[in-house]
Amino acid sequence: MQRKHKIGVVAAALFLMMIAAALLFRTSGEGYLTLRNSNTGQIYARYSLPKDHRFSVGFVHSVNKSPVTDIYEIKNGSIYVEQTIYYGFGAGVQTELGPGQTLTYGEDGSMIISGFDKEIQPLSYFVGTVSDHILTIDGKEISLRDLCGRNSLVTFVYEPH
Repeated sequence: MQRKHKIGVVAAALFLMMIAAALLFRTSGEGYLTLRNSNTGQIYARYSLPKDHRFSVGFVHSVNKSPVTDIYEIKNGSIYVEQTIYYGFGAGVQTELGPGQTLTYGEDGSMIISGFDKEIQPLSYFVGTVSDHILTIDGKEISLRDLCGRNSLVTFVYEPH
């Protein structure tokens, strides 16, 4: 009887250690920014990113023909929009501030709207045919046109390691 009890205690201890390791792994703050074809699920690329890390997607707005940069942050295991930087007003560009948002001006004349702090799920971009979309991670620029192809609908997902 004692042998069965010891085996049960060891099994329970191993089970608890596995749960603790899984929780530690899940909350370690490491994950992948995964870019997928929205229609087929094909993975275009995966980039290792820690939580609280920022990345951006820049492009030339199709209507007002000026640069736009959307800045995102990894928080709570998801992608949150934090800022938008743009250079000209026009259709499809934010013209009013929402609650908690601020507008500042950059030295280059850019308009910077901050304070979105909004989860974006799913985050998708339609890669332009006229102008490229550029993913920037840690200062490294990645052409979505080269990576995914023109006219691709790309979904960005943050996934745990």
